Amino acid sequence: MKPIFTFFRLIRTGLVLARHDALIPAEYAAQVPWFVRIIGWFSRLFAIRDRAKNPGERFAKALEKLGPAYIKFGQVLSTRSDMLDPEFSRGLARLKDKVPPFEMAKAETRIQQEFGKPWQEIFKTFSESIAAASVAQVHKATLHSGETVAVKILRPDIHRLMAKDIEVLDMVSTLAETFVPASRRLKPKAFAETTARAVMLELDLRLEAAAASELSEPAIETGLFRVPEIYWDYSGKNVLVMEWIDGIALSSDEALDSAKIDRPDIAVKVIQSFLACAFDYGVFHADMHEGNLVVDEDGNLVLLDFGILGRLSPLEQRFHAEILYGFLERDYLRIAEIHFEAGYVPAKHTIEDFASALRAVGEPIFGRTSDKVSMAKVLLQLFEITEIFDMEMQPQLIMLQKTMMQTEGVARRLDPAFDMWAAARPVVEVSIRRELGPEGRIGDFLDDLRRAQKTLKAMPEAAENVAALAKAWREGEVDLSNPLPSAPVTKPRSLIKGFAWTAFGVVITLGGLWAANNI
Repeated sequence: MKPIFTFFRLIRTGLVLARHDALIPAEYAAQVPWFVRIIGWFSRLFAIRDRAKNPGERFAKALEKLGPAYIKFGQVLSTRSDMLDPEFSRGLARLKDKVPPFEMAKAETRIQQEFGKPWQEIFKTFSESIAAASVAQVHKATLHSGETVAVKILRPDIHRLMAKDIEVLDMVSTLAETFVPASRRLKPKAFAETTARAVMLELDLRLEAAAASELSEPAIETGLFRVPEIYWDYSGKNVLVMEWIDGIALSSDEALDSAKIDRPDIAVKVIQSFLACAFDYGVFHADMHEGNLVVDEDGNLVLLDFGILGRLSPLEQRFHAEILYGFLERDYLRIAEIHFEAGYVPAKHTIEDFASALRAVGEPIFGRTSDKVSMAKVLLQLFEITEIFDMEMQPQLIMLQKTMMQTEGVARRLDPAFDMWAAARPVVEVSIRRELGPEGRIGDFLDDLRRAQKTLKAMPEAAENVAALAKAWREGEVDLSNPLPSAPVTKPRSLIKGFAWTAFGVVITLGGLWAANNI
């Protein structure tokens, strides 16, 4: 029964988008194929009258109606004003920090349930909601000891709601892989699973407290950003208490006008803090939209909301630092070699051909500032290259790619003349010197010794197993001449059987995704 209910929720998604004229907005109908245009025209028959004129605001309101996972999707889109129509992007910006809060009584109940006592016994003062997001909201409070703190409280019933949204995402990915063979290269199922894991980790504030503590180490060592102090004695699964930060959120219009903010400097710190964490520490804040970034009264960049962390293995850290360094040095052959070494490009292609394709992307944008580069065109060209060279999506790198897109969007908003190359170079060069210099070579040598030691330890047992197998074969106990039994033949699944249940959902899903990718 669960798939049926999930399918109906998918239909509801399409209907909610249609009600807000956000499935195929009228403003963009001329940019879609004729059959999608017809679906859009039909959907507008059910649209709400006197709806917002801004298509982005209509889309944002539809996402708010649909639930937290959809809001997360909208928040990512809202950071890319360079890729979307400016009017659409302005309307979508309401999702960054203007999600409607839940009632004060429910927040008080949450605290009572978490700590077994009313808030008055924990806090001296406790305010109404200061800011609300898709998963939780924040209140300002004062401890009895006098410290001013931020109290983050998960939304009621958020676990059940998020689980339902994830089921819809899983169904969409399944439909895409079944009916759109070209999408299989992008591994939509793996993407859905990666997203689900990240979202469910976000629903335990104890893990967020641990993430903040982990990121405080690179914050102190690099000096590029700050992390609020966590009050562990007052934090639990559904409630998190941390240091209150007075400052200006980068999502506010004040951030673009205030003389207190050195916008070019903050733009550089946003990029460098992300790159330093990812390449030097292997862990990074994976939700760096403007609503989670604040400039405090001393002009420091402060990161908030640590619900989602991204991680890179040591090998991935090295690969991606080398790739970025290759672009900085315009060494396209080395970039291509790294992709082949990492297994990102199938061996049937040649390194030279891939290097030439990368050169076609890198040369037109090298050294140019953000106001002279269309990232939409660059991303489209990169996507075409991945298709030509049969590159599959790497699920473990989704967080890295998403966050890189977010941070560059933030930097562009703060400084239209932002130079990504100049900002990245100091961090990448330090990482490369560490990875490929004497320190890195010594580390590689020690790793090889440890692997060799493990291999040597396993050899006696392996030799005994081989000897036992040879003895059994010699004595006729094992017949190695017979082939292994073939795997049972699985009958192909009939697509016709499920077509009646999925056709409408496919039309809604693919039409909506097509429109979203072409506005």
